[in-house]
Amino acid sequence: MLLAAGAGARAGRPKALVRDPDGTPWLERGCAALLDGGCDVVVVVLGARAGEARGLVPADPRLLVVVAGDWAEGLAASLRAGLAAAAGPEVARALADAADGAGGGAEEARCALVSLVDLPGLPPAAVARLLDGEGGRSASALRQAEFGGRPGHPVVIGRDHWAPLAATLHGDSGARSWLHAHGAERVDASDLWDGADVDRPA
Repeated sequence: MLLAAGAGARAGRPKALVRDPDGTPWLERGCAALLDGGCDVVVVVLGARAGEARGLVPADPRLLVVVAGDWAEGLAASLRAGLAAAAGPEVARALADAADGAGGGAEEARCALVSLVDLPGLPPAAVARLLDGEGGRSASALRQAEFGGRPGHPVVIGRDHWAPLAATLHGDSGARSWLHAHGAERVDASDLWDGADVDRPA
């Protein structure tokens, strides 16, 4: 799941519209990192200037765009929209298609790996590390990347947590409190990347 709904006040424009100096959209970079890291389907959550941002999402059947109508509420609205989509029929169909190429029946997502569009440096290896290992893709999974002892993104949230987590989300708070309260497993990724977000693109 790639959250990209915010207005990007500090960046001067929605980060979903930002491109690298070479012209590559951050949306494209984020989607590629998640797919290359092992995500079967990516839900891209847009909000501010969604019509413009949608055109920057690559055409790929594994990428599903949803718009958080209440995106101005903050991060909570984006995450709620993403979790609702992850539990819905479109993702189930896309997972079935990804699994066998024939659309032979729906398949429920067991977990969601959540990342942010303002992490253009996220390497696929960090995504893979969060998903790999015992229980990394289970419905009960709760994992968070850690960088030098500092928690960050991506995070993995198993399906068992989606509904109760969504009920607690408000304002600009994400899943941090839930992860802490429920003993999320920390996964060190500091050898792969510094985990830094980019507030003011070059």
